[in-house]
Amino acid sequence: MSYQTNEKYKTEQSNLPRHVAIIMDGNGRWAETQGKLRILGHKAGVKAVRKAITFALDHNLDALTLYAFSSENWNRPKYEVSGLIKLFIYVLNTEIKNLHKYNIKLRIIGDINPFSAQLQSNIRNSEKLTSKNNRLTLNIAVNYGGRWDIVQSVKKIAIQVQKGILNPLDINEDIIYQYICMHELAPVDLVIRTGGEHRISNFLLWQIAYAELFFTDILWPDFNDAVFQRALNSFAQRKRRFGKII
Repeated sequence: MSYQTNEKYKTEQSNLPRHVAIIMDGNGRWAETQGKLRILGHKAGVKAVRKAITFALDHNLDALTLYAFSSENWNRPKYEVSGLIKLFIYVLNTEIKNLHKYNIKLRIIGDINPFSAQLQSNIRNSEKLTSKNNRLTLNIAVNYGGRWDIVQSVKKIAIQVQKGILNPLDINEDIIYQYICMHELAPVDLVIRTGGEHRISNFLLWQIAYAELFFTDILWPDFNDAVFQRALNSFAQRKRRFGKII
């Protein structure tokens, strides 16, 4: 497949987010409503991922972050978890050439240590292949949790303190942020959640402190350009104060 632009949904809005994060919810329910296995809903969701990437390219976003597999998802039935991991491997192997072709940098955020050595190698190779691309940064959150992200940051800082490199009294938000995932990217401006739920589900807890939130009842496999555009239109109408009085 290819990430072909869609002229219909291009916009001249100046008030666009630079970094959009999406909680892709509803794959399993989408499949169940059609009498299908839940894993088939996840496969259908891959098509929506491609649409979202194309839309991000059309609108010149700096970064798109997708919540693919949370650290809590291990608690799902084993057959579904196994299917999700296999699907992730398949998509990683089949999509990476196209991502590279369209100048997209791929980043995997999350704890990849529980994955097989082969999958970890595939992830590192995919990131290396696309490391110099600069049209869009695509972050895929896999085995990711916002609390894990903060904890791993604190652990790294503790090591710096233990080695005498860092004075505990010097620790502040900026220091912690340096070790948080995606610290080198533009802050997350907009979080979209599909599937009708109105919660964050342990996603990017630090990074979305001042992000705008957009919730939709649309299940993820049905997510398309029109829904993405509604989210951007909603964002454009928000007055972002960041704690100040405007």
